[in-house]
Amino acid sequence: MTPKISSKAAAARAATRVGDEFPELADLAFLLDSRWRIPVIGFRFGVDAVASLVPVVGDLLTGAISAHIVHKAHRLGAPRRLILQMAGNVVLDVAVGSIPVVGTVFDVFFKANNVNVRLLREHLAAQGKALPPPLPEQKSAAEKK
Repeated sequence: MTPKISSKAAAARAATRVGDEFPELADLAFLLDSRWRIPVIGFRFGVDAVASLVPVVGDLLTGAISAHIVHKAHRLGAPRRLILQMAGNVVLDVAVGSIPVVGTVFDVFFKANNVNVRLLREHLAAQGKALPPPLPEQKSAAEKK
């Protein structure tokens, strides 16, 4: 006979998973969208913008990494509506980002991964999960004030 798992034990494992996996997702989004800063103007860009210099291939590779963030959000219990919204951001990023020149400019300004991590953070916070403080690039408009 298999032992019964209590809901308290399951909740503790879920909390540990959020505590372990969410910071990894935030760091990955930062690397993809905001890793480097142009000193004089303070504008940030990441691996996604640099990879888009290689049309289609670069965007497909960073899109696959972005899909990993969406998959982890699903594992952390994000609802279907949120997963679809996050996936839509990734599809938009890959589709427009694959267009030579225009796509590179788009990738510099549209930071799908930071948006997705912000959306996931808002959902998890609404669920009462304890999260580390957001990076400045991943704050919502309300948090920036």
